Amino acid sequence: MTTTALLRADGIDKAYGPTPALAGADFAIRAGEVVAVMGPSGSGKSTLLHCLAGIVRPDAGTVTYDGRELTALSDGERSALRRSEFGFVFQFGQLVPELTCVENVALPLRLNGERRKSAEATARAWLARLEVDDVAGHRPGEISGGQGQRVAVARALATTPRVIFADEPTGALDSLNGERVMELLTAAARDTGAAVVLVTHEARVAAYSDREIIVRDGSVRDTEWAA
Repeated sequence: MTTTALLRADGIDKAYGPTPALAGADFAIRAGEVVAVMGPSGSGKSTLLHCLAGIVRPDAGTVTYDGRELTALSDGERSALRRSEFGFVFQFGQLVPELTCVENVALPLRLNGERRKSAEATARAWLARLEVDDVAGHRPGEISGGQGQRVAVARALATTPRVIFADEPTGALDSLNGERVMELLTAAARDTGAAVVLVTHEARVAAYSDREIIVRDGSVRDTEWAA
């Protein structure tokens, strides 16, 4: 693991109308590191993730990824980053219901211009790694929640992203399925050298991280980071 930050936020503020969501938040993560972002509901955890991923522009402060200031990039440039270098896992998977599981996993590759045969071969390999290759031809409505979340993890990893953003990835699962999803996600990320920003309120999920930071009232406490 490197000693410099791959992704960092410095002094970011974000408000929605009169309601502040982040107030001078700082954050940094190294390549290959898993960081759990914890805090009570409404503390600003998801807003921090959205700013780090370039989905939301902060009102003040900077977000820097691999030497590039995300806050200075155009919408198109940030979208291209999210397609190629960032991966996402959400609480409810957000799979496309009309597509089969293998088509869902191949989708980000196809959006990046990869041919269908090649994209689906990569997708099948990731489905196998996530232990759900048996549902490749099924649609999301035909599989269990635990299987669906593993498919979502496979989709996030298919482009070999440098940063994975996981927002309550086990929130809709029972404890057994949740732990298996976390085992598979963190093992695959460590093997590929990806950084993982893991938003959670569950201590058992945060236990899979290298370190934890606490978001409270829009402020971030991170005492372990040394740039």
